Amino acid sequence: MITRARQINLALAAALIAAAVVSQARNAPEHPRDGRPGPAAVRGFTLVAGGDVLPDSTVLDRAGSDAGGAGYDFRPMFAGIRPLVSGADLALCHMRTVHDTAAPTGTYAFLSPPQVADGLAATGYDSCSTASGHTLDDGADGVRRTLDALDHAGLRHTGSARGAAEANAVTLLRAGGARVAHLAYTDGTNGLPLPPGQPWAVADADPARVVADARAARAAGADVVVVSLDWGTEWQDQPDERQLSLARQLTASRTGSRPDVDLILGTRSHVPQPYEKVNGTWVVYGTGDQVAGEMYDDRGVRDPRGDQGTLGRFTFSPPARHGGRWEVTKAEFTPLAFDLDAGRTVDLDAALKQGAGVGAVRDRIREVVLARGAARSGLTPTG
Repeated sequence: MITRARQINLALAAALIAAAVVSQARNAPEHPRDGRPGPAAVRGFTLVAGGDVLPDSTVLDRAGSDAGGAGYDFRPMFAGIRPLVSGADLALCHMRTVHDTAAPTGTYAFLSPPQVADGLAATGYDSCSTASGHTLDDGADGVRRTLDALDHAGLRHTGSARGAAEANAVTLLRAGGARVAHLAYTDGTNGLPLPPGQPWAVADADPARVVADARAARAAGADVVVVSLDWGTEWQDQPDERQLSLARQLTASRTGSRPDVDLILGTRSHVPQPYEKVNGTWVVYGTGDQVAGEMYDDRGVRDPRGDQGTLGRFTFSPPARHGGRWEVTKAEFTPLAFDLDAGRTVDLDAALKQGAGVGAVRDRIREVVLARGAARSGLTPTG
């Protein structure tokens, strides 16, 4: 027999359970089927992007020395920028060389040991673009070895592929409350042909294809679409007409009220190039080199600019309404240089604070980066 007190207790328990159900419903994800958080839970994210990684023989010698003569260790080489890279929600790099365990050379046909990928992963990078003028330096086998090495290191990748299915897949990355698509393309392969029967081996920077892929990425669930482009004229501080034209085309492309591309990251030039906001979208024309050895320009003259670069940092905030654009609410950059003697990538702002005489180099990079009015659009140095 249920007493009056027992009835009251049961009624109270039922009321509490009902209230909890209502509370859970109010705070449940907006899209419970795909596990994505509702608007109240969505948070923004930071994205950093580093420049070309193309170690020559002197860089490989340093990595061998850092490993104590047993293989290669690239982690010390990146240690100076690790706080900047690992501190971001998402970090993207550009792997310009082809990986080969047998005969790393670091010559024109850039072949590097797979430990480069381990060093990048240990630094905090999440994904690397692999489409470049050197992607086909060792044919299809080089593409396969490079992507195998990145997979082994736990790094995602985009821009080259071992098969058609991989080429058509979207590289989706989680950052904060967003899903970010990383796409990559090259504007040429130094005259090297695609492997026979493998038109998908490396992605070509055809604007129609880039837009189609960006829209496919949206359909696959991407909230933000980032495009890495290996383009432009080497050793030129300013973007060439091809870069300017392609940037305008891609940033002007929209689906409804929403741009198809949210950020463009450029590589290849070997020297830092400007950042610019084009049609409301940030474009980095050239990050410069993150790791390189003694660099010689197109006249065969040693050029210290080839060991300079930038690390871009972009803060994305979630849209005010469902289906809106994730906006870059803060854009920053850090000037970098590769110290040939020490074999280290250096944060020039941090080095200057420690008394190093790098002010002239740091200021020159800043001047180039801001040359197309990026400061008026809100770009600021991190230091």
